[in-house]
Amino acid sequence: MNRTSRSVVAVLAATGLAFGLGACSQAADEAAERVDSALNETYQVTYEVTGANIESISYNGGGGDAMNPKLETVEKPTLPWRKTVTLRGVEAPLVTPVAIQYEGAQASCKITHEGKVLKEATGKGAAATLSCVAVSPVAAE
Repeated sequence: MNRTSRSVVAVLAATGLAFGLGACSQAADEAAERVDSALNETYQVTYEVTGANIESISYNGGGGDAMNPKLETVEKPTLPWRKTVTLRGVEAPLVTPVAIQYEGAQASCKITHEGKVLKEATGKGAAATLSCVAVSPVAAE
């Protein structure tokens, strides 16, 4: 390959590399924009708890963030119990029914989003203290 041909090949390779890097940079910018958008996107979930001898229910009521969710507690709830909350971004939906009595204690929890069950659990006796924790539907997209 003569000197002129090598120069043309080098220029074409550099141009292709520049276009390729530009496309990578654009893809990275678009990905960062999607992440920022997802962190601020809100969504609703519905918590449901059924069972017997439930002393309290703790749940992510929104208003916190992914690392420090704002937990709210209902003491001596009337069962079945149901609550819809608005959460943001990758904040995890969670609900925890707590039964103190061993005899006759039973609990079921469920988290739904747009009619789809994200998490469901059931326990009896000492295992009646359980948690339903789901992945944010925004993070799952």
